Formats: sequence, C-alpha cells, structure tokens
Amino acid sequence: MKNPYEWLAAAINNHTWTVAGVAAAIFVLALFGLSMVTMQTGDDTYIDKNTPRGALLDHYAETYGSDAIMLIYETDSVRSPDVLRYIDHIQEDLRNERYVAGVSGVVDLLKQANGGTLPSSKAEIDGIIGQAPPEMVERMLPSDLMTISVIALEPGLTMEAQMRVVENIQSAVSTSEPPPGLAVTVSGNPAFSKEMEEEMGGQMGMLILAAMLLMVLAVMLLFSHVRYSLLPVGIVAVGVIMTFGFMGLFGIPISMVVIGAFPVLIGIGIDYAIQFQARFDEEIRRGTIPEAIRATITQMGPSVLIAMSATALGFIAMFFAPVPMVADFGIVCTIGVISCYIAALVIVPIFAIVTRYRPKREAPVAGTKPATGEPIMERYDRFLGRLAYAVAKHPLPVILLFAVVAAGGFYLDEKVPISSDEKTFVPGDMPALLSLEKITRTMGSTSTIPVVVIADDVRSPETLAWIDRFGVYEQEHNDKIIGVTSIATLIREYNDGVLPSTEREVDNVTARIPEETLKRYLNGNMEAVLEFSTVDMEMSVARDLVGRMQGDVAWSNPPAGVTVKITGQLEMFAALMDDIADSKTFMTLLGFAFILGFMILVYRKFSAISPVIPIVFIVGWNGAIMYLLGLDYTPLTAVLGSMTIGVASEYTILIMERCEEELARGVEFLDAIQIAVQKIGTAITASGMTTVFGFAALTISSFNIISNFGIVTVITVGFSLVGAIVVMPAVLALMYRFGGRSRVVAAAGVPE
Repeated sequence: MKNPYEWLAAAINNHTWTVAGVAAAIFVLALFGLSMVTMQTGDDTYIDKNTPRGALLDHYAETYGSDAIMLIYETDSVRSPDVLRYIDHIQEDLRNERYVAGVSGVVDLLKQANGGTLPSSKAEIDGIIGQAPPEMVERMLPSDLMTISVIALEPGLTMEAQMRVVENIQSAVSTSEPPPGLAVTVSGNPAFSKEMEEEMGGQMGMLILAAMLLMVLAVMLLFSHVRYSLLPVGIVAVGVIMTFGFMGLFGIPISMVVIGAFPVLIGIGIDYAIQFQARFDEEIRRGTIPEAIRATITQMGPSVLIAMSATALGFIAMFFAPVPMVADFGIVCTIGVISCYIAALVIVPIFAIVTRYRPKREAPVAGTKPATGEPIMERYDRFLGRLAYAVAKHPLPVILLFAVVAAGGFYLDEKVPISSDEKTFVPGDMPALLSLEKITRTMGSTSTIPVVVIADDVRSPETLAWIDRFGVYEQEHNDKIIGVTSIATLIREYNDGVLPSTEREVDNVTARIPEETLKRYLNGNMEAVLEFSTVDMEMSVARDLVGRMQGDVAWSNPPAGVTVKITGQLEMFAALMDDIADSKTFMTLLGFAFILGFMILVYRKFSAISPVIPIVFIVGWNGAIMYLLGLDYTPLTAVLGSMTIGVASEYTILIMERCEEELARGVEFLDAIQIAVQKIGTAITASGMTTVFGFAALTISSFNIISNFGIVTVITVGFSLVGAIVVMPAVLALMYRFGGRSRVVAAAGVPE
C-alpha cells in the first residue's frame, strides 16, 4: 500500500489537472471566507470572558460601566454666547441618539443657574461661572480656550454598538455649522478604539504589501540560481489568502497582535516553498520531471511535514495563553503554516509539469571542476560544508561557547521590563491618542478602579457603613486615589451628609435618589459598586495600587457574608503585566515539551532531542538581545520564546533529516553532516534571509508593539540560522559519537 506522499506524487504525475482542480476549489472556498474576516479591539482582546476575572469585568461593564465619548471644543473664547448656543444645540441633538444615556457640559451649568435658559450676554455668563463651585468649573471649563461635553453611553454596549455611536456623533459634528474659529474633536475611549481599528486595517495591508515586496527582492538576490525564482512568492501569496479565508470561516478576528502574524507567515511560508523548489531543482538535474516530482514529494514532503509540525507545535503552545489575542496569534500562525505547507507541496510539482520545468544549470560531472562564472550560492554551498565539517570535528568548544552566552541571556531575560498599557502600543501621533492626552491634561485622569461588593443585602446599615469606611480609608491612605463614589456617598449626599442607622431610613433615602443615578452604583439588593477615581499613572504603579487595595480589602474585615472584588480596565491592564510575565515562560516551556514529545514519538530514540538543543540556546540569546536593545515584553513579544521554537525547529530538523538520509546511504557521520549542511544550509539560508526580509516589514509599522516585535523576530531568525548551521553540526557530532555511529572516522570531507 502506497504511503500518502507516494499516492500524491502518482496523482500529480498521472492526473495533474484533476489535482489542480481540487486545489483551485479549496482556494475559491478560501476567497469566500476572506469576505467574512472581522477586526476586533477592546477588552475582549485582552481578557478571556470565560475566566472569573473576565466574567466579572464583563458583568461590571454590562451592569454599571458606561464608556463616555467626549466632545472637545477649542476656540479663542468658549464663553462666547455664539459658541455656547452651538454647544447647547449639538448637545440637544446628541441626547436623541440611540444608546446615549446623557449629555452634560458647561451649558447645563449655565442653564440650571439661569432658570433653564442659556444666558444671552458675556457678562451674565461670566457672573454665573464666577459663582459656581471651582472644582466643577475646572472640569467643565478648564480654560477660556477649551471646554468639553461628556456623552455618557448606556451600560453594556458592545464594541460594535459603541463604534456606531462614535460614527453617528462624528457625522452629526461634520454636518453641523460651528461658529467661525471653533474646532470640535470627538474623543474618549470608544473614539480611540474606533481610530485604532481603522489604523490597524491600514497597517495590515501596508505590512503584507511591504513583506511581499521585500521577499521578492530577497528571492531575486538569494534564489536566482534556480529557474522561476519568484515561484515561492506566488505560493506564499496563495497560503496567506487561504489563511485569511479560514480565519473568516472559523470566525477568528484580526486584532493588534494578530496583525503581526501575517509577515511571520509570509516569512515561514516562503521557507517551505523554497525548500520544495530547491529540492526539485536538485532532483531535475539528474532525472525526468516525473522522477523529480516523486523524489521531491516522497523525500522532502515527510521531512518538511515533521519540521512544519514542530513549528505548529510552537504556535499551538500559544493556544494556552491567558490573553485572547495571543491565543488567536497562535491559531492564525498554525492555520497559516499548514496552508503554506500544503500550497508548496502541491503547487511546485504541478507548476513543474505545466511549465515543463528545466534547471538553469545541469549537474556537474563528478570529478570535474566548477565552470567559470559559478554562482555565488554554489560557492557558498561548499563554504557551509567546510564549516560544518570543521565544527563537527571539534564540537565541544562550539557548544560550550554558545551555551555560556545562552545562560547569560536567560539571566538578563528576567530583567526585561513588561509593558501592558494599550496607549503605548499605538502610534504616538495618532489623533485619538493626542486628544485623550489633552483631556487628561485638562480634566485630570478619567481612570477609575471599580470595587464590586456582593452581600445578602448591600443596603443593610452594617454593609453601608463598611462601604463608607473602606472608601474613606482608601482615599486617605493612597495618594493615587483622588475620589470615591458609591451607594454610601450617594445616600450621604441625599441625607444631609449622614448615613442612616436603620433599614427603614435607608429605604426612605434611596427612594429619593433618581433611578438613573442609583443604577450606576446599585444592582438590586445584593450588589453595589464603589468607583475610585485615580490620578494618571504608569501601569506598573497601577498594578501596585491594585495589589495594595486587594490587601486593604482583606485587612478591613468586611462584614460576614460580604464578598469584595476589584475589577475594571485599569485592573485588567495591571493584571495583564502578570499574565505576560507568566505566559511567556509557560508558552516557552510548553513549546519545548510539545516538540520534545513529538520528536521522541516520531524518531523513538534519544538523539531525537538533537534539534531542540540549539533552540534552547537561541531562546537564551533572545533574552540577551531584548535586554541590550532596551525592548519591553508586550502581549506580542511574549510569544517570542514559543515562536522561536517553531521557527528554529524547522531549520534544525531539516538538517538532521538530511543527515539521517545520507547516513542511510552508508555515508560516514562527518561526511553526512557536511553534506546535510551543504545541501540544506544553502536552502535554509536563502529561505531564512527571505524570512528576515519578510519580518523586516514589521519594523516599519507605526504601532510600537508591532515594530519592536519586528526587530526581535529579525534577530531571532538570524540566531536560528546560526543555531542550525553552526550549533547543530556540533550537536549531531556529539550525538553520533555517543550513539556509536562514529566507529569509522572519515578521512576527508566530501569532494568539492
């Protein structure tokens, strides 16, 4: 019975157009799925709502949370009656928008103090503002040049609904007729998310185009010694389209981290295409097209499958990351490498038959000298062979040197800082970010830390007293907390500053509080929330603050039966720092475990660990380079360890596979290592450098999170090549000696 690769080779040789038709049908299905791809921003990309923390944040957002959209008005004098009439008019229009819970601004203060009508003169306006509470004026009217309207949205809105509200508000502003000199800017977190999504869409197209153009350049430079050298670029394009299509069919959204997956796929996919075409080009020099197809598919197919599986296992380790968009990155990369592998396996032989493929140069006759004008890549072949032979003869110094460097890298890796602030991931000049920073400078921080209190009766005097004490304590003992609002502060406000002492009094006071106001801090009788306002701070400081508040909750001894939990976006991003720290190590260790298990399962011998040893070194080198370049770990660079395992394992496995193939032919181990590196090293250098060009596209991104990832992945691929070409021969030499396969020492290398 034929194995699948023999069957595929026979099918392509004997039924070329049938196989091509099936491949085309799958491609058309992928094109259909392409139209179903969506983009995603917001909390769902950072936290899994199926976890307790994610479920609590989701519950809070649906029950209490109300994201606000801001309108920033800037002119020479916002106290001008014409400007204020315009603001009043547009606020009235926006109150009628769907999903808008309320609109407030300085005009509401003026109308309230003037019997419900807007003052008509500058003197009246100045008089009312002069008598208003200073803290209220400071927030609503930070200067004579600027004022802000706050548009509160209904709790529980989906990100899609928030986007629609932002679009409607932007449309209303654009069609309005502001007085001359008045600039109106739509801002706030929903507007920030909308602009980030639009920026992501543009970035993705630009990065894929740049990666493809750089790859064309790289292939023309490094793979020009074969005919149809641009064929791998077309194969990768097919693989990427198939990846997009399956994303749409499986409902996998594109997020800020997933964008980085596509240049990665282009880089890895080009490797499969080059490996298959290079092997076919080698085989066609000494046989017919059907023979070359059979040899390529049956010999290279399983080898690349093993390498691809190891690569996929590195990405599969990301499935277990606590950050959803990191898990999506792993899923997309896994789908992508499988798609690129299948595309290369099928397209190369079909293309060869259709074009009646002929090599550029015939194989040299044994014993003859290379012709003059020999391509540089063929001279590079022999250089790699001599280097591998020298390393294999003296493996210990090489391994010890690189192991020491790796050990230093693992030590430095622990000192690499972690960044989880979303606003540091996006372009620094993004208008929505600049407007948010302007609001923070003028109004102060809009950040809050919600604390959810659950009890049998949160309105009992005992529980209210604890809520009140806890709020006062946190405000007095944490300089980062500038205010607190809760059901207790509301009841005090409506009861002359005093907390009622009986349940009946509590009921009487709460009955006087407007329902809309009450719902912001009370959910039935069993749940309430405290909203702590904070100053603007670094995420590491926020993490410390959240940790301190959690300790204060336990220390403050809530009444029996009362459960207290901290939630909110600030807590989510603060916890994300711990998630990144834990997941980067966990994903790396899991990736190693997957690949070790896979290699032992496939080869069933101790030497199967050989390809993993250089990868351990490479992961250590990555830590050193991140520290030395001053880069941070982010949700995207957190995947570096497991991604390195996936990328580098392909190179080391292919060299080991070719070495085993030569040993099976009776070649002695030093010569086998030399031949393997000489034959495979050139292909992986070409594909590796092409991968570098693909990854280099990431470095031009204006998203800091993506450009920094591009820098480290470019270096990682370079490290992977060094690990495969230099470290792997040393590891194989030791393994073969310890395994008893070096009984006969080769006297010389392979003839040049």
